[in-house]
Amino acid sequence: MSPELISILVLVVVFVIATTRSVNMGALAFAAAFGVGTLVADLDADGIFAGFPGDLFVVLVGVTYLFAIARANGTTDWLVHAAVRLVRGRVALIPWVMFALTGALTAIGAVSPAAVAIVAPIALSFATRYSISPLLMGTMVVHGAQAGGFSPISIYGSIVNGIVEREKLPGSEIGLFLASLVANLLIAAVLFAVLGGRKLWARGAVAPEDGGVPGKGGTGSTGTGADANAGTGAGTGGTAPAAVAVRPDQETGGPEGTGIRLTPARIATLAALVALVVAVLGFDLDAGLTAVTLAVVLSTAWPDDSRRAVGEIAWSTVLLICGVLTYVGVLEEMGTITWAGEGVGGIGVPLLAAVLLCYIGAIVSAFASSVGIMGALIPLAVPFLAQGEIGAVGMVAALAVSATVVDVSPFSTNGALVLAAAPDVDRDRFFRQLMIYGGIVVAAVPVLAWLVLVVPGFG
Repeated sequence: MSPELISILVLVVVFVIATTRSVNMGALAFAAAFGVGTLVADLDADGIFAGFPGDLFVVLVGVTYLFAIARANGTTDWLVHAAVRLVRGRVALIPWVMFALTGALTAIGAVSPAAVAIVAPIALSFATRYSISPLLMGTMVVHGAQAGGFSPISIYGSIVNGIVEREKLPGSEIGLFLASLVANLLIAAVLFAVLGGRKLWARGAVAPEDGGVPGKGGTGSTGTGADANAGTGAGTGGTAPAAVAVRPDQETGGPEGTGIRLTPARIATLAALVALVVAVLGFDLDAGLTAVTLAVVLSTAWPDDSRRAVGEIAWSTVLLICGVLTYVGVLEEMGTITWAGEGVGGIGVPLLAAVLLCYIGAIVSAFASSVGIMGALIPLAVPFLAQGEIGAVGMVAALAVSATVVDVSPFSTNGALVLAAAPDVDRDRFFRQLMIYGGIVVAAVPVLAWLVLVVPGFG
């Protein structure tokens, strides 16, 4: 048995054990990376740790630390109220607002994980307050980021168009952008319908000041027991409380709770969140390091608000993601991914090779860099694209869609950020939901993208 095949079988075993024995998959993956890296790939410790995602570790810790402080001092509550006022109390519009916001950020040049890191904690805090399915809200944020991710001025779009030009393939910058935009918009519409969006519309408008407390303004149904699961959809595991109490330190603007007042700590936290956006989008600074720095400043100024924040960092998620990606790094180091891609590229039937490359892009991207895998797969497609039977524009667009829509997987950067940012949820259950949904996307989207973009022969 080849080393590459052994490494794939070990990954399957890791999934099976984690699923059936409730062992943290990250811990299992670290053990697998050690065993396969040492015994099969002949790697030393440095070679194994080369795949450790240090940048993602800092992003997960930094962002969840900063937003844990924002939750502790009531800043996220203020932002939720502001969002409700923005849409005139129409809670059903909020998932679409978050979709559009992340899409706009990536379309103008934000890296997808940076946009998700900024928007997801606010979106999921809102979901908790108003009993919206966290799966719906989290996936809307990720698909929004991917919807704008291939604009001609975006990071992903610039990289992929550059690869196409380097390989001397026909290209269409607008076609690539529209393919990703339409695919993610359609997926978002289906998710909204399936995961409780219609019930959210049925709620009507709620009073922006009611804070989700039954009987205060609006329809009075925002926090009722009957509605506690109304917006969650089947099997989505919404865990929002029926009513959100205002703590003594969360001063309100009146006896009826007519809004949360801005205190110095909240103003400073809002300034920190704005600084995070400006630093990441305007100056291209690392989101994780920036978030940690801002969190430390806030913790120093208001230690009482921040005392519990470190304990609320999503450490189990950090272990899970870092362990799995370290093992994927071992696979890349020993050539397993290249081995699989070259095997597909050598198939003599161009259409079959095309759909298999889309599936490889989706599967690998669910664990690794989306753009990185496209950079590896597009050159592998060149030989059969040169035969003229497959349109290059459609093939590149299909690979782009297949390799990025799967970023909802909890093992990808975006999915991990969503998992880590969700407050007051059963993380094990939410992880399983994201994993199941990611599996559905991996199974369905590549073949659909192939049918729509490749089979007609675009380009």
